[in-house]
Amino acid sequence: MTIFVKNKHTLQIDEFKFRCCIGKKGSTINKKEGDKKTPKGTFNIENLYFRKDRKKKPSTLLKCVKIKKNMGWCDDIRFPKKYNKLIKIEKKIKHERLKRNDYKYDFLIPIKYNFKKPTTGLGSCIFIHLTKKYKPTAGCIALKEKDFLIMLKIIKKNSKIKIF
Repeated sequence: MTIFVKNKHTLQIDEFKFRCCIGKKGSTINKKEGDKKTPKGTFNIENLYFRKDRKKKPSTLLKCVKIKKNMGWCDDIRFPKKYNKLIKIEKKIKHERLKRNDYKYDFLIPIKYNFKKPTTGLGSCIFIHLTKKYKPTAGCIALKEKDFLIMLKIIKKNSKIKIF
């Protein structure tokens, strides 16, 4: 099963079409850290991370991971061994905090872009996460919560995402 992101406003799975938003500067095959672009290509997806303190565990075939206070995703090019990986938050390492004050990461799925052997500077923290107003992201793909929950019921552990 493949999740298709056909343009900056449409995510499609089978016959289901959802409105979405992507990076502020569109999509690219030459992704760089901080360029506000969504990477083009076909990628595997990771686990579902969720805020148990705000949301109940949704119905999905994905492995579900509860977001803890000390969880972050490393986007620090000075730490190649931790770059684009889930980390325990340390002050000296730049990261994307998963337990945010806003709602955006109440549910999130990391996209396995630059993932297996990450190359520092090619981009990190590319997630499918939540939005309310469809404002462009820093490179992620964002959906409204009701659509995200429908998507979770359809996709499987081996689902891929294809970004055009």
